[in-house]
Amino acid sequence: MSLTLSMAAFALASSITPGPVNIVALSCGARFGFGASLRHVTGATLGFVLLLVLMGLGLHEVLSLWPFLTRAVEWAGVAFLLYLAFKLAMDDGQISAKEANRAPSMAYGALMQWLNPKAWLACVAGMGAFVANGETALVWHFALIYLVVCYLSVACWAYAGTFLRRYLNNPRGMRLFNRTMALLLVACALYLLLG
Repeated sequence: MSLTLSMAAFALASSITPGPVNIVALSCGARFGFGASLRHVTGATLGFVLLLVLMGLGLHEVLSLWPFLTRAVEWAGVAFLLYLAFKLAMDDGQISAKEANRAPSMAYGALMQWLNPKAWLACVAGMGAFVANGETALVWHFALIYLVVCYLSVACWAYAGTFLRRYLNNPRGMRLFNRTMALLLVACALYLLLG
């Protein structure tokens, strides 16, 4: 298997599997539609790729010198997931035109990646597997592959949420869906705490 194909397979496996960013993409698709969700998708993708490039260019060495920083990011990520779960659980299921206009931002998607321990692990593992020698050209090659694969993967989750939207066209259905998504986010947070 070629290096490019191996990188793409790794990127797909880590991007398409369930995780906090994908759960939020699914929820955004269901709540606001595919077009509005693409801001979250774009932000999450760009945030991840920036983290990946920084890891490839040496951030992993800084984290190995100061491991408490890694733990601080993990705790911040868990707190952020619990905050998102709380917001979803408390949502009344109503969608107003004003709310749809502010739905999810690119910055929110990027922040989710930077507080997502799954993203940090994927960056460290990917760079360790494919760019262990720190070759800059390989870092950028891997980042370009990830840019495409991550964007398409997270967009698939948003699209799946859009498909669910037709079944969630009433506040009661949307509340049930939001609370289910909140429970999944709490499960992610617990997994990160106990894992």
